[in-house]
Amino acid sequence: MRPDGPATMNHVDPTTARTGGLARLWPLLRRPSARYSLLTLLVVGFFGGIIFWGGFNTVVEETNRLEFCISCHEMHDNVYQEYKKTIHWSNRTGVRALCSDCHVPKDWVHKMARKVQATNELYGKVMGSISTPEKFEARRLELARHEWKRMKGSDSRECRNCHSFDGMNVEAQKQRARKQHEMAVKDKMTCIDCHKGIAHQKPKGMTEQDEEG
Repeated sequence: MRPDGPATMNHVDPTTARTGGLARLWPLLRRPSARYSLLTLLVVGFFGGIIFWGGFNTVVEETNRLEFCISCHEMHDNVYQEYKKTIHWSNRTGVRALCSDCHVPKDWVHKMARKVQATNELYGKVMGSISTPEKFEARRLELARHEWKRMKGSDSRECRNCHSFDGMNVEAQKQRARKQHEMAVKDKMTCIDCHKGIAHQKPKGMTEQDEEG
C-alpha cells in the first residue's frame, strides 16, 4: 500500500468543494416555490428591504424636525417659548441647536433606544398629564430630573456633538468660565452638571443636589 494512499483517497480539494457547493446552490436558487423561484424571491426581498429601510429612516428623521417637536401645544406653548429666548436659538454665529440636537442621540443604536423611550411621552399626551401650563409646571422638576439623569449617564453626549473641552479656546473665555472649565476637566465633570437651564428655565423647587449635579 502506498504511504499516501488513504490520505489521497480522503483528500478533497477546497477549490473543487467550493465549486461543487455553488453548483448545487444555483439550481436551488432557481427552483420554483409555489409560483416564483427562490432567486426571484431573494431579489424582491432585497430591494423591498432597501425600500422599507429607506422609508423607516425617513420617518425617524421626520420625528427629529423642529416642526414635529413643537406640533403639540404642550411643547409649543411651554418649553419652545423659553427656548426661543436662549443662545441656542439666536446668536452671533447663526448656529441653531434644534430640539433633536440636544435630546436625540446621533448614532443609530442610542437613537433607536431614545425613540422607544420617547413613546412614554405619547402616554402622557393621551392622559393629558401636562396638557395645561399649570400641569406642566407641577411636573417640570420631575421631567427635568429624568432628562438630567439621562444626559449625565451619557456623559452629556449630545452636548459634546457641538461642544468639547478640546475644541475650546479658553483664552477667549471670561476668567470665571475659564476657571470653571479647568475645574470641570480636572474633576471629570460633565456638561449637564453645570449647565442646567441653558435652554429652558430651571424648575422651581430645585434642591442643592439638583444644582450641583
